[in-house]
Amino acid sequence: MTAGEERSSCLGGGGGGGFFRFGNWFPEESFQSWGNYARAIRETPTRLVDRMFSRSEDALELTEIKTRSLHEMKKTLTWWDILWFGLGAVMGAGIFVLTGLEARTAAGPAVILSYLFSGVSALLAVMCYTEFAVEIPVAGGSFAYLRVELGDFIAFIAAGNILLEYLVTGAAVARAWTSYFATLLNHRPDDFRIVVPALPHNYNHLDPIAVAVIALAGLGAIFSTKHSSRFNYVTTIIHVGFIIFIVVAGLVHADPTNLTAPHGFAPYGAHGVFQASAVLFFAYVGFDAIATRAEETKNPGRDLPVGLIGSMCVIIVLYCSMALTLVLMQPYDGIDPNAPFAVAFDAVGLWWAKYVVALGALKGMTTALLAAAIGQARYVTHIARSHLVPPCLALVSDARKTPVAATVTMVAGISAFALFTELAVLSNLLSIATLFIFTLVAVALFVRRYYVAGETTAADRNKLVACLAVILAASVGFALGWALDVEGVALYAVAGVVWFLGTLGLQLFLKKARAPKLWGTPLVPWLPSASIAINVFLLGSIDKASYFRFLIWTLILLVYYFFFGLHASYDIAKQAARERNPSEKVVEEGAAAPPAETS
Repeated sequence: MTAGEERSSCLGGGGGGGFFRFGNWFPEESFQSWGNYARAIRETPTRLVDRMFSRSEDALELTEIKTRSLHEMKKTLTWWDILWFGLGAVMGAGIFVLTGLEARTAAGPAVILSYLFSGVSALLAVMCYTEFAVEIPVAGGSFAYLRVELGDFIAFIAAGNILLEYLVTGAAVARAWTSYFATLLNHRPDDFRIVVPALPHNYNHLDPIAVAVIALAGLGAIFSTKHSSRFNYVTTIIHVGFIIFIVVAGLVHADPTNLTAPHGFAPYGAHGVFQASAVLFFAYVGFDAIATRAEETKNPGRDLPVGLIGSMCVIIVLYCSMALTLVLMQPYDGIDPNAPFAVAFDAVGLWWAKYVVALGALKGMTTALLAAAIGQARYVTHIARSHLVPPCLALVSDARKTPVAATVTMVAGISAFALFTELAVLSNLLSIATLFIFTLVAVALFVRRYYVAGETTAADRNKLVACLAVILAASVGFALGWALDVEGVALYAVAGVVWFLGTLGLQLFLKKARAPKLWGTPLVPWLPSASIAINVFLLGSIDKASYFRFLIWTLILLVYYFFFGLHASYDIAKQAARERNPSEKVVEEGAAAPPAETS
């Protein structure tokens, strides 16, 4: 199938039935007849093995895979755009909503440390992401990175969880937007929601305002990349101004005794601090969307490191400052869990400041929704290029140079989540998906540095696998001990020593197989190993109910993959392999990689 034929098939030009015809959404060979589909299902085990051991290449992600969108996105962004896009994408509902809840119920004044710990985890993940974004500047973000290093199947599982992250993030921010909008108009947060008693608890407060705000953000994302970027950094600058006002005005009315009253700095102990950190990680998510802008960046080697790492450092400082301000203004047990900053200002006599807080929160959340809509669409676009989701979603508008179909699809999905689901349910579920993906990206960075197919010896490959297994086992052991409240230091000391030895083994006994060309993550193997350990530890601090929801989502992903995604991606990969020059040595999508080991 040529590019033109693929476009015709996707858009309904070659078979009748229009855009919504099944064959136009799944134009691959396996879906052209019931007989083809039955054969594909019978071949599922063989195809699964093929996809699990197939790895893409940097060059293919940058050339052939991109061409499946038919039109290229404009390279208009600089480090300035990326920096402010990062601030706008991340600083949304989390800091304004979850800070009060976690300070009151889990961490107390030590919520400052919770933000710092989750911020360090996010920063380590950012550094791992940045090397990939510079070396593989495409719209796919972590999906593209994992396809190259860990294979098609792992990339799909991660992609499904990133999509869940995007859906949940957008929905949570939009629902928080409604709450602060109500506060600005002197109403309670739920006054503008529609209660439907017949629906289950946590899903029965319908939020039509959230849906409207999401739709407006989607229109902004479709309109123009450069114009949206300018709007983003102007509004983000204003938002940062609001945050500075909150910090300065709050510290003027600070009472240092609130840091230890009434029950000490960490009234719920270390477990409470880290439990809050796992939930507050929600406040840092969104920078994966920044990496998806790599395809539109003028100079990825310079602009992406400055934008990604710079924005995250600024965000950590701002978040810790805001958390400190809040717990200095009020005793932790008096903090309002729904509108903490607004109520805190009211409590110290600055009743008018709650309107400034609400307006600042609305500014920040609006910008976050716009930035998220832009990043989400680009992520979906690259997944669709691999045919793991319908290839119609990969098309880039010739007129706008933006992925319109992907944007509309994500807006519809986020709206469905936002209409029904409460913020508390959304935030915990989000943290699991995000931490899981950050761990995979850190593992992928190890593979990138220490393994090259066809060059790395079998012995070195086995050493890499063994060291990674040791690092992961030690991290899981430490996290499980903490989650099960194991007393004493013996387990934690052993886990720490094992983690150290696994990381040291990588440094001493393995030679790096590949060096970054433009920008590399520093302190490899220690930094990505620390990223894995912290992410796994935070995963051990999340509640069981959230893991149950995560399991359900993963099962849904696997059902879709085995019945649709596997066969679509297998077909397009084999077709692409046949169309290439057979004399070229290609390790891609459809052709399983040859054995990497050499004697």
